[in-house]
Amino acid sequence: MSQGRLKVNSAAQEVHRQNIQRNIEHRLEVARAKGDERLIRQLEAELRQFA
Repeated sequence: MSQGRLKVNSAAQEVHRQNIQRNIEHRLEVARAKGDERLIRQLEAELRQFA
């Protein structure tokens, strides 16, 4: 694979990771607003995987 394609693939993977992280953060905000402790713990664990 050429260097250009590797860079594009790497950038796409980073954007994908950022999108997933933002989605989890949004879901965590909603869970906190609803007071869903079980879901809050689950989403916090998912966020730690991305750190």
